[in-house]
Amino acid sequence: MVFYQRGSENEELSSNDLRTALHEALDKLGKRQKVLAIPPDYTRLHSKAGEITAHAWEYYGDKLTDILPALGTHVAMTPEEISDMFPKVPHDLFRVHDWRNDVVTLGVVPGDYIAEITDGRISYDWPAQVNKMLVEGQHDLILSIGQVVPHEVIGMANYNKNIFVGTGGAEGINKSHFIGAAYGMERIMGRANNPVRRVLNYASEHFAQDLPIVYVQTVIGRNKAGKLVTRGIFIGDDEEVFEMAADLSIKVNFEMVAEPLKKVVVYLDPSEFRSTWLGNKSIYRTRMALADGAELIVLAPALKEFGEDKTIDKLIRKYGYCGTPKTLEYVENNEDMKNNLGAAAHLIHGSSEGRFSVTYCPGHLSREEIESVHFQYADLNEMLKRYNPDTLKDGFNTLPDGEEIFYISNPAVGLWAHKDRFND
Repeated sequence: MVFYQRGSENEELSSNDLRTALHEALDKLGKRQKVLAIPPDYTRLHSKAGEITAHAWEYYGDKLTDILPALGTHVAMTPEEISDMFPKVPHDLFRVHDWRNDVVTLGVVPGDYIAEITDGRISYDWPAQVNKMLVEGQHDLILSIGQVVPHEVIGMANYNKNIFVGTGGAEGINKSHFIGAAYGMERIMGRANNPVRRVLNYASEHFAQDLPIVYVQTVIGRNKAGKLVTRGIFIGDDEEVFEMAADLSIKVNFEMVAEPLKKVVVYLDPSEFRSTWLGNKSIYRTRMALADGAELIVLAPALKEFGEDKTIDKLIRKYGYCGTPKTLEYVENNEDMKNNLGAAAHLIHGSSEGRFSVTYCPGHLSREEIESVHFQYADLNEMLKRYNPDTLKDGFNTLPDGEEIFYISNPAVGLWAHKDRFND
């Protein structure tokens, strides 16, 4: 059921609009005694989920007893990040999701179903895992809050991904990521209906029907001035609310370029991107727009690691972004990769497959480190002088010497493609 819907390509919703939307929806639910909020972490700062969580705390007061950021495999939020993203919300409400230990399995999606929907590419069972707090916490409302935007693993982010991946366990996260990689990222991105989503929907329908989850979904886009604004908010307890948000997100966040792009420069905001685990959105979200032989330059002032999880960081450093065939060979022959299919999927996603070059300009990693994982390296300060984020505008730019580039100030809020690589 949809409790609230508002949004269009031209809407610019204020913080007060979001507050009104949430309060109207919560009024329809009636009184609650113990509420759990599941927003994203700081890597989704621009989702407005922090503001919405603050509005929920304002509404429920001491009835909102727990806030569990949907970390997935990310590191825990710092006190400074919590204060910035969740204004005035007490820090003692926040819990840390431990994806390796604090999970329970609600049920198992059978391998024969997964084989059917992946054209036989994957046939293993998939465990529907969530943080044990969702099951054992005795909450009478779980608010899953987040942004619907094109995504490399699941086509369109959020909805039940926030639950089964954001609060999921090692096996569930690893296997879901590998399903997407094996099926083909370019067959998934920007599509709400795909095998990974269908696996999660199966889990929702069969194993999570007793969890009192209500989804609060935002759609964020850029206005004509280039500022990020809220285009929509959709609140409900089933798939319909996600589909509404996904339809708007495709209109707002997807850009079809007229010709394949030959040179793209992407800036990674230091407040969001400190690892290639996240920073490779610069690759994921542009790959369908890049011409064969194109150059992708990634300006990454805060880049200090490859994986936010120590085990994953070690695996990325060991194997590197070496393309699908080689990665699948590593999975077949190495136990550490077999046991970390999410890392394997990430290595596939982050490879250009030799079709275009990727040059990283890191703030804190050395040339040797960057080149060891099969990326090219360039000095950050030199590249910032040439490609100054303060003077570039999103889209095409012509530099003083005549060089033409396509600039993206935040790869996390969009998807770019050329028609030859994106067919509905």
